[in-house]
Amino acid sequence: MVGYDPEAKCVSTVEAAIAGSASGLVTRVLISPLDVIKIRFQLQIEQLSSRNPEAKYHGILQAVQRIFQEEGLVAFWKGHVPAQFLSVGYGAVQFMAFESLTKLVHNFTSYSARDSFVHFVCGGLAACTATVAVQPVDTLRTRFAAQGEPKVYRSLRHAVVTMYQTEGPLTFYRGLTPTIVAVFPYAGLQFSFYNILQQFSEWVVPGEGRKGGNVTNLVCGSCAGIISKTLTYPFDVFKKRLQVGGFEQARAAFGQVRTYRGLLDCIRHILREEGPSGFFKGLSPSLLKAAASTGLVFFWYELFCSLLCALKSTDSATRKEG
Repeated sequence: MVGYDPEAKCVSTVEAAIAGSASGLVTRVLISPLDVIKIRFQLQIEQLSSRNPEAKYHGILQAVQRIFQEEGLVAFWKGHVPAQFLSVGYGAVQFMAFESLTKLVHNFTSYSARDSFVHFVCGGLAACTATVAVQPVDTLRTRFAAQGEPKVYRSLRHAVVTMYQTEGPLTFYRGLTPTIVAVFPYAGLQFSFYNILQQFSEWVVPGEGRKGGNVTNLVCGSCAGIISKTLTYPFDVFKKRLQVGGFEQARAAFGQVRTYRGLLDCIRHILREEGPSGFFKGLSPSLLKAAASTGLVFFWYELFCSLLCALKSTDSATRKEG
């Protein structure tokens, strides 16, 4: 169902956008706590270890307990409003672009729309398109998730106005370079591995004996998310560090802060001060998030597409009877 299928011809571009936005909305509600923990880990300069007395966060369970004690349950959904705009917008643009690109490849080239390499290229291009469209919202989401108490930004409107007046319009695109560099292979690998794993499941289990298609979608999506996130994770760390530039005063309660002049400066500082392991800070919650979010996104997308197809079939049958 993911990608253009010349045999099915069931989901239009608009319907793909609707299914993509709906899957993003539902998934975001479920995985927001992991996202907050991941961002806190990525932004911490100190080593993530209980042996380091200066480190605010040591591990996932300790971070959950500390955030809950200091900021309450709602802290796990900090920045949820801009995050929902991000998920809905990103899901709509990404899947709409992916369906359109795979259809274009099928109709105007010799490649098949079901080819894994096609899914890699089209998935990467679709994600880049979606990233540019929602990058300002992603920056806002990161700022909200990163701030402690007392809050610097009282509301979404206050954040937009303050950032624009004090830092200029380009601040909404902080971290765009590492994001674009990372998102193409990350999303490309997601779509290609999901396609490969789906084909593998069809080869292992013959069509007549295949049951639980939704569970298969969830498992294949989760595995694809883990593989792609591990291979491209350092760029996510660079992006988060750059996005909170100019926001240092709100990070004082979390430990050391740094200001980076750009992507290369960020890489040099992390390598010199934190070592190679600094590139993978927050990997554990990030892998949990990647497994959950990618699996759920593909699961919900396939499910919503199936529902839309079923509604169209029912409507078509009703019209024929009438």
